[in-house]
Amino acid sequence: MKLVFAGTPEVAVPALDALIASDRHEVAAVVTRPDAPAGRGRRLVASPVAQRAEEAGIEVLKPARPRDETFLARLREIGPDCCPVVAYGALLPRTALDVPARGWVNLHFSLLPAWRGAAPVQHSIIAGDEVTGASTFLIEEGLDSGPVYGVLTEEVRPTDTSGDLLTRLAFAGSGLLVATMDGIEDGTLHAVPQPAEGISSAPKITVEDAQVDWTAPAMRVDRLVRGCTPAPGAWTLFRGERLKLVALTPVTDRTDLAPGELSVSKNSVHVGTGSHAVELLWVQPQGKKPMRAADWARGVRIAAGELLGD
Repeated sequence: MKLVFAGTPEVAVPALDALIASDRHEVAAVVTRPDAPAGRGRRLVASPVAQRAEEAGIEVLKPARPRDETFLARLREIGPDCCPVVAYGALLPRTALDVPARGWVNLHFSLLPAWRGAAPVQHSIIAGDEVTGASTFLIEEGLDSGPVYGVLTEEVRPTDTSGDLLTRLAFAGSGLLVATMDGIEDGTLHAVPQPAEGISSAPKITVEDAQVDWTAPAMRVDRLVRGCTPAPGAWTLFRGERLKLVALTPVTDRTDLAPGELSVSKNSVHVGTGSHAVELLWVQPQGKKPMRAADWARGVRIAAGELLGD
């Protein structure tokens, strides 16, 4: 089939590479979000998908909105049979959905209908799921509600961050997306409606959502930190300034600390929660680079009884 691939961040690049490598399909063009400011100089930088497509000599389309008539006219000129999508980042209007004869097919990083929305992997970790996965489905105008072509499952490991899990799903899911394109082309694959039960939502996690509540159980604190790593980054307050929590681990045999209470030894920093303590491994003070928690604690000279949090 002639394909137009839609995607934006680094997590979409493995799927684009897999489709480019396929000997059954042609990636005629790529649709991605417009260049965005990045770095200290805030220079405009092309998305990872745009950069990869340009390296491969593939036409890149960067509409400000996918309803723009100039973009739609070019899409019609290309005449794709199908448009595979991975983390494109914009809602597709009916005028765009109607262009490819076999529709737009999304690779979504959850086992639908669980975790419909922008942040399925983060929500899966925060909720304590033991198994998650990826799904390919036909895009409709509803949010991640279209019929499903295929799924794969992936174990959520006890120390997974959302970055770890998303990377594994991106590479495993690229094979699923290619297999879905193959099955659509040869007529052996047909989409099945999603179940009416088991629907859950995964909206984008905001910076406010990522603030740690030290009265919560240690396991929930651990899941929040892992689910928000690398973005938006879990955080707390220390002496009125924001402290990012890069990595921590539960300490099940210590229950003597009040929620948020700090306990510092030569090589460790423990914090109380609503259950047992956690050990801070890496932190990032405001305006500084990540550092080992023990080094941070020595530098700020924590007093007995000092707390993290409001």
